[in-house]
Amino acid sequence: MKRRQFNQALGAAGLAAGLAPFGIVRAQARKLKVGVLLPRSGVQAQIGQSCQLGADLAPAVLKQALGVDIELMSADTESNADTARTRAERLIQEGAHVLVGAFDSGHSAAIAQVAEQRGIPFVINIAAAPQITEQGYKFVFRVFPTAIDLTRNGLSLMGDIFRATNTAPRTAVFMHVNDTFGQAMFKGVTGMLPSLTYLPFKIVDTIPYDPAARDLTVEVSKAKSSNADFLLLVNRLNDAIILRREMAKQRWQPMGIISPGSPGLYEEQYTKALGPLAEYAICNTVWFNPKSEMTRIVGGAFKKQHPKTLIDFHGANVGYTFDAIMVAADAFRRAKSTDPKALADAIRQTDIAPNRRMSLGGSIRFNAKGQVEGNLSAAIQNLKGKPTVTLPAEYAEAKVVFPEPGYRKG
Repeated sequence: MKRRQFNQALGAAGLAAGLAPFGIVRAQARKLKVGVLLPRSGVQAQIGQSCQLGADLAPAVLKQALGVDIELMSADTESNADTARTRAERLIQEGAHVLVGAFDSGHSAAIAQVAEQRGIPFVINIAAAPQITEQGYKFVFRVFPTAIDLTRNGLSLMGDIFRATNTAPRTAVFMHVNDTFGQAMFKGVTGMLPSLTYLPFKIVDTIPYDPAARDLTVEVSKAKSSNADFLLLVNRLNDAIILRREMAKQRWQPMGIISPGSPGLYEEQYTKALGPLAEYAICNTVWFNPKSEMTRIVGGAFKKQHPKTLIDFHGANVGYTFDAIMVAADAFRRAKSTDPKALADAIRQTDIAPNRRMSLGGSIRFNAKGQVEGNLSAAIQNLKGKPTVTLPAEYAEAKVVFPEPGYRKG
């Protein structure tokens, strides 16, 4: 080759290489790299590991359903917001095109700041603190309901429980974790309850506590002394186990435990750790839609991979984690690009029908703030050793039990 021809060829190659960072090569990407951030160790490890089950199922199921290739890049937040932030930075540096996570509201808020600064889409699977989607972010999206929506749906279902069982408790003691999520739920409950005249009870005492506490003797004693008809509880997993054991130790048996929408009571570890003491607890929370086509598909894949575990113990965790990854995969399919802005624009145009999502609710569509509206809750009660849908009636697997057997006034 003559010198002139060689220089021309080299120039053409340099031009192609120079254009690559501006999207020509990225637009032809065949695989979406999804950074999944979850608390797989630390105080929230059990729930983080439960969410991970939904993430692990996603690549194979979505390859079949959407025809897209996904590579998971998983990171452990170690139940720590600062760790969540640094792990998010690392995943982006290692090439993640989109982030998904992080179960905890504080962790998700920290990751959202990183994602927005770096211009990388972040799809929140589970985290309810309203302020996360009130910041005007352009790259942050949430498939999970806010604490306000959780509370509204959860309190509404309480009215359904009381009507279905012909009961009318007059008083409740409100115990709640004092973390970001618990504070948001506290504000929602106390702000909303006075206007809900169809609910017959009033809160006689409010008792916040540390979700990492190893002893809740004082808090349970105070709750018992309120002589409230039932316990209104916003909890995590480990603290819920400690609290229920302490209730048994102090022989406090109110009409029942009802959560307006928090994790823990329906988890497999809660039942394994407590045995019969786990029975009859009710959590009014988001859940998987037992009648959707996607639930059938994912449920089949789950049973094949985990034949000794019921998906019922992982309903919200698997459902919402899978849905968050599906949102990213669906956007990638439509955008035909891993360019962050193209992905974010495609996520804003998401429209996934109710039977094509796992979680219970209407179509997955994001409003201008990046929030999905129209998520539904169900009354999940531990019956015969497993979490069971008892309301709404169209999804019910059994009738709700309230008060608990053995309840004695006073």
